[in-house]
Amino acid sequence: MSLNYSELLSSVERIALKAGDAIMAIYSREFSVEEKEDKSPLTEADNAAHDIIAAGLLALPETIPVLSEEDVEGFAGADAVGRYWLVDPLDGTKEFIKRNGEFTVNIALIANGKPVLGVVVAPALEVCYLAAEGVGAFKVEGGEKTAIRVAGKPTRGTAWRVVGSRSHPSPDLAEWLEKLGTHDMVPMGSSLKLCLVAEGAADVYPRLGPTCLWDTGAAQAVVEQAGGRVETLEGKPLCYATPHNKLNPYFVVWGCLSNPQIQ
Repeated sequence: MSLNYSELLSSVERIALKAGDAIMAIYSREFSVEEKEDKSPLTEADNAAHDIIAAGLLALPETIPVLSEEDVEGFAGADAVGRYWLVDPLDGTKEFIKRNGEFTVNIALIANGKPVLGVVVAPALEVCYLAAEGVGAFKVEGGEKTAIRVAGKPTRGTAWRVVGSRSHPSPDLAEWLEKLGTHDMVPMGSSLKLCLVAEGAADVYPRLGPTCLWDTGAAQAVVEQAGGRVETLEGKPLCYATPHNKLNPYFVVWGCLSNPQIQ
């Protein structure tokens, strides 16, 4: 069965927005924080959003397996044609706990190792990013849906606008930035970093630290459909073909088609 990405994007947006509403209901009151085995935080908002998203995706006309951060054990693998949903119900749990608004709901459709559809909702900021192959990339804010595009390479003499992690500083980053050249650094949480590159508000996002597949899949779809690239340090596209390996390699998000030779 061939999927209609335009219709599917609208359906997934509704699911993500519903999950965002559930997150905000918890955000507005006191909530408890637990610790997972890997020492990362978990709140009831993570679980509430997961339940809504999993039920919503499974209720779609075509059933596709779901890999969610909050139910890794329940994922048996991609379907017969290499598709699966990749979900982070609440990306940026540390930002959620800090109540700084920089957290997102991430839902991506992976096909043969590539994110072909992505929805990123930042419920506290009331903004949504949407993208799908053959459809384009969009930002929805204040009830208006606008097509977005990466900024391109900065002109000579202009500082690179670099976005970086607020909660995960990397010791390797300073050396990388020195090789990049003149730059201005803006800290940001969650998958919003990739989205800022996608909409042209930042030029590059180097991630020289650990991330998981669900942290990047949805926003990578947005970046790529907006004309940008998400690549490993070896220059290869970030790939999702082996979901049993949950960790991403180090990567860089470029808002241009050419970049300086960063070794």
